[in-house]
Amino acid sequence: MKLRTLIFFLVVCFLTSGIAAAQTSVTIDATKKGEPVSPYIYGQFIEHLGRCVYGGIWAEMLEDRKFYYSVNSKESPWKCLADGKSADVIMDKDAAFVGEHTPKLNIFENKPVRTFYQDGLAVEKNREYVGYAWLKCTAGVERITVDIMDPREAQLQKRSLNEKDFVVLPSNPGDYYKAEFKFRAEKSLDGARLEFRFFGEGAIYIGTVSLMPADNVHGMRADTLELLKQLDSPVYRWPGGNFVSGYDWNDGIGDRDRRPPRKNPAWKGVEHNDFGLDEFMLFCKLLKTEPYIAVNTGSGKVDNALAELEYANGAADSPQGKRRVENGHAEPYRVKFWGIGNEMYGDWQIGHMPVEEYAKKNNEFVDAFRKFDPNLVLVAVGDTGKWDEVIMRKCADHMDLISEHFYVADWNINKEWTVPEHVQSVPGHIKRIADAHRKYRAEFEELKGKDIRIALDEWNYWYGPHVFGELGTRYFVKDGLGIAAGLHEYFRNSDIYYMANYAQTVNVIGCIKTSKTGAQFETTGLPLMLYRKHFGTIPLDVASPKPLDIAAALTEDGKTLTVGIVNPLAEKRTVKLDVKNAVPGKVCKRFEINGKDPMDHNDPDAPQKIDIAEMDAAYDAEKGVTVAPYSVTVLKWELK
Repeated sequence: MKLRTLIFFLVVCFLTSGIAAAQTSVTIDATKKGEPVSPYIYGQFIEHLGRCVYGGIWAEMLEDRKFYYSVNSKESPWKCLADGKSADVIMDKDAAFVGEHTPKLNIFENKPVRTFYQDGLAVEKNREYVGYAWLKCTAGVERITVDIMDPREAQLQKRSLNEKDFVVLPSNPGDYYKAEFKFRAEKSLDGARLEFRFFGEGAIYIGTVSLMPADNVHGMRADTLELLKQLDSPVYRWPGGNFVSGYDWNDGIGDRDRRPPRKNPAWKGVEHNDFGLDEFMLFCKLLKTEPYIAVNTGSGKVDNALAELEYANGAADSPQGKRRVENGHAEPYRVKFWGIGNEMYGDWQIGHMPVEEYAKKNNEFVDAFRKFDPNLVLVAVGDTGKWDEVIMRKCADHMDLISEHFYVADWNINKEWTVPEHVQSVPGHIKRIADAHRKYRAEFEELKGKDIRIALDEWNYWYGPHVFGELGTRYFVKDGLGIAAGLHEYFRNSDIYYMANYAQTVNVIGCIKTSKTGAQFETTGLPLMLYRKHFGTIPLDVASPKPLDIAAALTEDGKTLTVGIVNPLAEKRTVKLDVKNAVPGKVCKRFEINGKDPMDHNDPDAPQKIDIAEMDAAYDAEKGVTVAPYSVTVLKWELK
């Protein structure tokens, strides 16, 4: 019995040690070329949902900074105390600074000092923070102090995380003034408090408050922006998503402190309207990417969408162009891509409508948009099946691209899937949608002579617990393998896919995850970055042997061969590449993403566990290339 156990153990060690790896042979013919891969398949999508924008891209640290909720209410993060007890706060609706009401605090001489604060902030030792509050004080208010402190310390004088209180002296009694302050934290703390203390006698109105790290970039998080620059997506879709069907773009322009807070129309929480059209355009400028704006066809009308188009692209002397100039943006943004609504087929969508009604609405919007500028690229709402069949017939002359969406989500994931089955679920959906559109092209007379390609402007895995806020799912090595295999399927269908937008970039099913103080790539972000930077654009025909997923492409100049290999197995595999009509060099660049376990993952508050390894490697055509278990490998050869 012991001998049998020993033999079994030695066999397992041999199979898993890589001493011998199963072999696969693949033929690549450099003359069998597909259509060039569109760079837009590396697109991204951001929506006002969960912590994608606020808490992910936007640097604001405070919740409900415009007091959508009444201070001291259960929903509000703001509390007001006097002598340790809840103090009355009047939510004044007369001439509110912003929104529906403004908190008014009455203070009295020789009575307990009133403190006004928000807890739960994260600060880092020696890091600088900047903030401000719009205040209005009556005569008799003598002094206001602002401090970042540790609320757990018992004695007041030991709670401060700053060298000293920052004193804000009241000015211009009866008028709002902007009181600015800054801090350098003396220690790191998750759970810090921003506290105002008021002295004297009279009333104080607090219009709005803001607090950000001092290294913010025009209001955006510096750490998130740095990762987004590395990701290098060529296009971003915004602002939704379900969100757009209840969104009025007018709420998101002008003075940020005067933009009204709203209940998010589609998701949880408050929409602060701090990140609107102008901020999105600055975001795109900073990332050197193209904007793709979806307009509201749910609750919205064509006139409002046309006004949004004019605000973005109109001349400086046009009615909406004048508004843009007044907001500090003289030059038109020249936005090319416009989506005519989002998922109007779904009963979860605000303004959901039958397909015949949407077809009429799409055509109405498109006629107005093309009259403004016939060179725009307009994207209709699609959904494979009966919806698409109507849209393809009734809107063929009223779209340049058609949107499709898919998620490998809780409602369609088989919990018994093996890792290879999980990985292949993504390319399976991509192929399914491409096959449906090839069928439309063959069957519908209205499409003859037209080349309406797909903008798959939402695609991803979506399952598991929400670790990073609303829909903030965590991703694992097996998900990164699936995203890489999905890219391979786009390459195989380069003649029909024009754009794909990974949804959503930050936190919300995102390829980047953030905490209050950290940011890091998910396993799904790494292959997007790797292929965008290093993979070729002229796909070559490869018969990919399952369960491996293999793709090949030449660079645009034809001088470099790239091969991608996804191995979803628990053991190494050796791949012999028979390259015809091209001669690879003896040395290649090798890039690898892999994990010891398919459930390995990264975390923004821990050292990066999964990354891209880069090396020079000798290449022997006879021996082939050995790829690690649970890995994505990209190889680059200069051709002789």
